[in-house]
Amino acid sequence: MALFNNSKIVLLVEYHGGNYCGFQWQAGVPTVQDELEKAILKVTGETVRVVAASRTDSGVHARGQVVSFITRSALLPPTLVRALNFYLPRDIAVKGACRVKMKFDVRRDAISREYEYKILNSPTRSPLWEGLAYFVPQRLDVEAMDRACKLLEGEHDFASFGADLGKIRSTVRTVYEARVERVDEVVSLHMRANSFLPHQVRNTVGLLVRIGLRKAGLEEFQEVMEAKRLGLAGPTAPAYGLYLVKVEYPFILEMEN
Repeated sequence: MALFNNSKIVLLVEYHGGNYCGFQWQAGVPTVQDELEKAILKVTGETVRVVAASRTDSGVHARGQVVSFITRSALLPPTLVRALNFYLPRDIAVKGACRVKMKFDVRRDAISREYEYKILNSPTRSPLWEGLAYFVPQRLDVEAMDRACKLLEGEHDFASFGADLGKIRSTVRTVYEARVERVDEVVSLHMRANSFLPHQVRNTVGLLVRIGLRKAGLEEFQEVMEAKRLGLAGPTAPAYGLYLVKVEYPFILEMEN
């Protein structure tokens, strides 16, 4: 195989998170990162470390995850896409690839991340949505949920919506957009922010569902925000309704497939 000097490859990745304990590699359990790295080894012969723009939790899906790795392979991006997809399991797919400058950092250079949360709001469950949306049979007041979302927009301390902060020092984040909408029986929360705290979207959904069921009002929602007390929002919605939709950068990544 022809070799270059080291270059950095960026991949656009889609996956169903149901069979994985999150994106990030963990010993002894299946992860998306482990599957990607095994596929890259088979294609290039290199043992590499993949870096992701957002480390999704166990069970969370992605339509627009962005990852990078360093390689000496001379394979063109479209060839890499086809080769990696040949070796990847059917619940993970590379949708595009491109070469970038070595200094590009998929995590630090991201200017926003967009997540979507799906709720099946139907009197009966749906086998076709099983493992893909949170089933809430009682009718939700989507307009009330959307009004609450507007309180999230802007720069705020979101400590009440976070959990398991670890080494995270600041709980201040900027939410550029938050909205709830209904299409037939599916209610969707869309949130776009500079970054998110662990479980922030799922805890937000838990509180919004309480709003939608009229078990809480806008005043309580605002009080939870202002309390800045870790884990106060919730209950935490199931992971399987959450999707990483898009990661934005100051420039367009010219993906090839």
